[in-house]
Amino acid sequence: MFQVESAVQEEIVSEPLSVPAQISLFSKKSIRFALIASLVYLFISYLLIGFKPDQLVLIFIFNSLYFVNKTTRRFITGFSVFILYWIIFDYMKAFPNFRYNTVHIESLYHLEKSLFGFSWNGATVTPNEFFAINHTTWSDALAGSFYLCWIPVPLLFAGILFFKNRSYFFQFALTFFLVNLIGFVGYYVYPAAPPWYVAQKGFEFIANTPGNTAGLGRFDALVGANIFAGIYSKSSNVFAAMPSLHAAYMLVVVYYSIKSGMKKIYSFLFALIMLGIWFTAVYSGHHYILDVLAGIFCAIIGINLFQYFVRCTKSGKKLLKNLVAATE
Repeated sequence: MFQVESAVQEEIVSEPLSVPAQISLFSKKSIRFALIASLVYLFISYLLIGFKPDQLVLIFIFNSLYFVNKTTRRFITGFSVFILYWIIFDYMKAFPNFRYNTVHIESLYHLEKSLFGFSWNGATVTPNEFFAINHTTWSDALAGSFYLCWIPVPLLFAGILFFKNRSYFFQFALTFFLVNLIGFVGYYVYPAAPPWYVAQKGFEFIANTPGNTAGLGRFDALVGANIFAGIYSKSSNVFAAMPSLHAAYMLVVVYYSIKSGMKKIYSFLFALIMLGIWFTAVYSGHHYILDVLAGIFCAIIGINLFQYFVRCTKSGKKLLKNLVAATE
């Protein structure tokens, strides 16, 4: 299914790119753009979700890199794809998916049990229920370590691609963005409670339930820091378990690590992290196996849609060429 075509890459490399004229770092145009972008972001954020210190941190990072030098400007311009993803994800707090569709709690639990449940101690349990009782210190440590990779590793991978091959960087970044959009649509079409919710709240729907570390709380206790507690306290929506985008991200990384010709050892390492995240999603009680499978499906759909776009359409090829040119 993951068809690799070299034609697009060859065309982008072989065709001369029209590089825009050099612009002073502190030109009126640059300052005006950064100022307007920052103020608009703060204003819309305030209207939708209120003011948060994180917003100032994001603005500081963007403006710092935008004005340090031309290399960092090109870098943050390219990484704006990921900034846009984060902003959309954050704004989802203003539009909880449970307002628009019924949250699936009991039906999803029973479907998971019927497909993947097994007999243990005289009762049929889901894998989540089994791991909630059967866990060890080493498995908690390993699971938490894998789950901490779900965003840093894709961003690190993107950074490597940015300096190694700008075309593959934008293919990866835009595929990542597309996969997220597909996942976000899934959240609103099929709102779903995670396994830990059923374990703690039962099948009753309770709106505005705060995020929970679930099994990852054991990792926090193990290292003596509220790492996952801090992450899940900022959760945009508890009822967004289906699909698991945790499961999708590393599959996109693995695909592009192979496609871009990285050394096999790196692709193997990414694949290992991917499998570890898939396992942890279930082990920690944050996702059902069905959620993970749905996330994998989102990644496959997103990868193929984007590859078709840049491989088979003139607008896709032109977009990729222009993005590369804009950051050269």
